Amino acid sequence: MSLEVGVRGRADDLVNETNTAAAACSGALMVYGTPYMIALMEKAAWTSIAPHLAEGESTVGTKLDVSHLSATPMGMKVWAESEVTLVDGKRIELSVSAYDEKGLIGQGTHERFIVTDERFLAKTSRKLEG
Repeated sequence: MSLEVGVRGRADDLVNETNTAAAACSGALMVYGTPYMIALMEKAAWTSIAPHLAEGESTVGTKLDVSHLSATPMGMKVWAESEVTLVDGKRIELSVSAYDEKGLIGQGTHERFIVTDERFLAKTSRKLEG
Protein backbone atom coordinates (compact mmCIF):
# COMPACT_ATOMS: atom_id res chain seq x y z
CA MET A 1 0.00 0.00 0.00
CA SER A 2 1.32 3.42 -0.95
CA LEU A 3 -1.32 5.56 0.77
CA GLU A 4 0.05 8.58 2.61
CA VAL A 5 -1.27 11.59 4.50
CA GLY A 6 -2.14 14.39 2.08
CA VAL A 7 -3.81 12.32 -0.65
CA ARG A 8 -6.69 14.40 -1.96
CA GLY A 9 -9.90 13.57 -3.78
CA ARG A 10 -12.79 15.33 -5.46
CA ALA A 11 -16.24 14.35 -6.70
CA ASP A 12 -18.73 16.55 -8.57
CA ASP A 13 -22.50 16.59 -9.00
CA LEU A 14 -25.37 18.79 -10.13
CA VAL A 15 -28.40 19.34 -7.89
CA ASN A 16 -31.54 18.02 -9.57
CA GLU A 17 -34.81 16.35 -8.62
CA THR A 18 -33.06 13.01 -7.93
CA ASN A 19 -30.71 14.25 -5.18
CA THR A 20 -32.88 16.61 -3.17
CA ALA A 21 -33.91 16.29 0.45
CA ALA A 22 -37.39 15.37 -0.80
CA ALA A 23 -35.99 12.57 -2.99
CA ALA A 24 -33.97 11.18 -0.05
CA CYS A 25 -36.97 11.38 2.30
CA SER A 26 -34.74 13.44 4.60
CA GLY A 27 -36.95 16.52 4.27
CA ALA A 28 -39.71 18.02 2.19
CA LEU A 29 -37.77 20.70 0.30
CA MET A 30 -36.33 20.57 -3.19
CA VAL A 31 -32.77 21.48 -2.09
CA TYR A 32 -29.60 19.35 -2.11
CA GLY A 33 -30.18 16.52 0.36
CA THR A 34 -27.78 15.87 3.22
CA PRO A 35 -27.58 12.12 2.42
CA TYR A 36 -26.42 12.99 -1.10
CA MET A 37 -23.85 15.47 0.20
CA ILE A 38 -22.48 12.77 2.49
CA ALA A 39 -22.41 10.26 -0.38
CA LEU A 40 -20.49 12.77 -2.49
CA MET A 41 -17.98 13.24 0.34
CA GLU A 42 -17.56 9.47 0.60
CA LYS A 43 -17.09 9.22 -3.16
CA ALA A 44 -14.33 11.84 -3.07
CA ALA A 45 -12.69 9.88 -0.25
CA TRP A 46 -12.85 6.32 -1.56
CA THR A 47 -11.97 7.18 -5.15
CA SER A 48 -8.85 9.04 -3.99
CA ILE A 49 -7.72 6.11 -1.86
CA ALA A 50 -8.50 3.29 -4.33
CA PRO A 51 -5.44 3.77 -6.61
CA HIS A 52 -3.16 3.31 -3.58
CA LEU A 53 -4.56 -0.08 -2.55
CA ALA A 54 -3.40 -3.57 -3.44
CA GLU A 55 -5.32 -5.66 -5.96
CA GLY A 56 -8.43 -7.11 -4.30
CA GLU A 57 -8.63 -4.42 -1.60
CA SER A 58 -11.25 -1.72 -1.09
CA THR A 59 -12.24 0.64 1.68
CA VAL A 60 -15.49 0.83 3.61
CA GLY A 61 -16.83 3.85 5.41
CA THR A 62 -17.15 3.36 9.17
CA LYS A 63 -17.65 6.80 10.68
CA LEU A 64 -18.82 10.26 9.65
CA ASP A 65 -19.05 13.49 11.62
CA VAL A 66 -20.41 16.03 9.17
CA SER A 67 -22.29 19.32 9.36
CA HIS A 68 -24.50 20.51 6.50
CA LEU A 69 -24.05 24.29 6.72
CA SER A 70 -25.91 25.79 3.78
CA ALA A 71 -28.73 24.79 1.43
CA THR A 72 -28.15 24.47 -2.31
CA PRO A 73 -30.96 24.98 -4.87
CA MET A 74 -31.66 22.75 -7.85
CA GLY A 75 -29.57 23.53 -10.91
CA MET A 76 -26.43 24.45 -8.99
CA LYS A 77 -23.14 22.56 -9.26
CA VAL A 78 -21.82 20.93 -6.07
CA TRP A 79 -18.55 19.18 -5.31
CA ALA A 80 -16.86 17.45 -2.41
CA GLU A 81 -13.20 17.34 -1.50
CA SER A 82 -11.34 14.96 0.78
CA GLU A 83 -7.86 14.80 2.25
CA VAL A 84 -6.24 11.90 4.08
CA THR A 85 -5.17 13.15 7.51
CA LEU A 86 -4.14 9.85 9.16
CA VAL A 87 -3.12 6.39 8.03
CA ASP A 88 -3.02 3.97 10.97
CA GLY A 89 -2.65 0.45 9.60
CA LYS A 90 -5.96 -0.31 7.90
CA ARG A 91 -7.71 2.72 9.42
CA ILE A 92 -7.79 5.94 7.42
CA GLU A 93 -9.05 9.31 8.61
CA LEU A 94 -9.96 12.10 6.21
CA SER A 95 -11.17 15.67 6.35
CA VAL A 96 -14.11 16.21 4.02
CA SER A 97 -15.82 19.33 2.74
CA ALA A 98 -18.54 20.16 0.24
CA TYR A 99 -19.12 23.28 -1.81
CA ASP A 100 -21.59 24.83 -4.19
CA GLU A 101 -20.98 27.71 -6.56
CA LYS A 102 -21.41 30.18 -3.68
CA GLY A 103 -19.05 28.54 -1.17
CA LEU A 104 -18.78 25.98 1.63
CA ILE A 105 -21.94 23.95 2.29
CA GLY A 106 -20.63 21.15 4.51
CA GLN A 107 -17.58 19.88 6.35
CA GLY A 108 -16.39 17.26 8.76
CA THR A 109 -14.37 14.11 9.21
CA HIS A 110 -14.66 10.64 7.75
CA GLU A 111 -13.12 7.29 8.70
CA ARG A 112 -12.60 4.36 6.34
CA PHE A 113 -11.06 0.92 6.78
CA ILE A 114 -9.15 -1.10 4.21
CA VAL A 115 -10.71 -4.51 3.62
CA THR A 116 -9.89 -7.53 1.49
CA ASP A 117 -12.84 -7.71 -0.89
CA GLU A 118 -13.27 -11.49 -0.96
CA ARG A 119 -12.99 -11.92 2.80
CA PHE A 120 -15.28 -8.96 3.52
CA LEU A 121 -17.99 -10.19 1.14
CA ALA A 122 -17.75 -13.76 2.46
CA LYS A 123 -18.20 -12.53 6.03
CA THR A 124 -21.13 -10.33 4.98
CA SER A 125 -22.88 -13.13 3.08
CA ARG A 126 -22.79 -15.33 6.21
CA LYS A 127 -25.55 -13.11 7.56
CA LEU A 128 -27.86 -14.85 5.09
CA GLU A 129 -27.12 -18.30 6.52
CA GLY A 130 -29.51 -19.96 8.98
